[in-house]
Amino acid sequence: IIERNEKGTCNRLTYAQLYHEVERIAASMRELGVTKGDRVAGFLPNCSEAIISMLAASSIGAVWSSCSPDFGINGVVDRLGQIKPKLLIATNGYYYAGKRISTTERVKNITQLLDGLDQLVIVDYLTDEAPIDYGIEATNWQGFSPSQPQTLSFTPVKFSDPLYIMYSSGTTGVPKCIVHSAGGTLLQHIKELALHTNLSATDNIFYYTTCGWMMWNWLVSSLSQGSTLTLFDGSPFHPAQTILFDIAEQESVSIFGASAKYYAACDKAGLKPNETHDLKHLNAILSTGSPL
Repeated sequence: IIERNEKGTCNRLTYAQLYHEVERIAASMRELGVTKGDRVAGFLPNCSEAIISMLAASSIGAVWSSCSPDFGINGVVDRLGQIKPKLLIATNGYYYAGKRISTTERVKNITQLLDGLDQLVIVDYLTDEAPIDYGIEATNWQGFSPSQPQTLSFTPVKFSDPLYIMYSSGTTGVPKCIVHSAGGTLLQHIKELALHTNLSATDNIFYYTTCGWMMWNWLVSSLSQGSTLTLFDGSPFHPAQTILFDIAEQESVSIFGASAKYYAACDKAGLKPNETHDLKHLNAILSTGSPL
């Protein structure tokens, strides 16, 4: 996993490091009492901690659901309040369009409105944010470790057992839960990634998405093909209009994806990435959303 953001931060995780982190977080979840069928929720930027948390939860047979930190309190509670998560993993803030945005007060309010929540884990995405009393048992990401190291184990699940809970847009009332099964999700994603996209272990795949959009779930499944994932969190036009193409060049991205709205904005801005960037590694450009 290659993790980038608009502040210029670049973190890298090998598959071995990813495995080790999933092992640690899964063991911590088990110690907390998370079992098969429990819901684990994320309120996180598009960062490696989100992927680690999802993989850890799924190894137990728990169900993962996530919201983007740009959601308001009602937007989060309308979604997560329906599924009663046992554990919430949340960020203390994020960056967007050059702005530093704290989420500590929002997280505190959210935790108080979620019934059945046992534990809060805070990812210190803003390193200079002062800690607060969230009114619930809380620890930070680094401190969320088991009392004794445990080998990663996998709880057997049925093909139709739930893996993800996603949500409708909420434009016609309270967002409606959409459950995706473990077997169906993996089968569909491998079909789309390996066959439709021709993804392999030699590829570096990028998709501009948040953790509140289904394309995040789709991107994570690229790990099944042994591929490299490049993540970006922030505005797609900050600190420069070309930031996503800059990353595609710097990281030798071979599959580049975004929404139709993003490409329309690039067109309006007069961007010509094929003339301004060395994109010799790029094999495919993907789009979702409105008709092209």
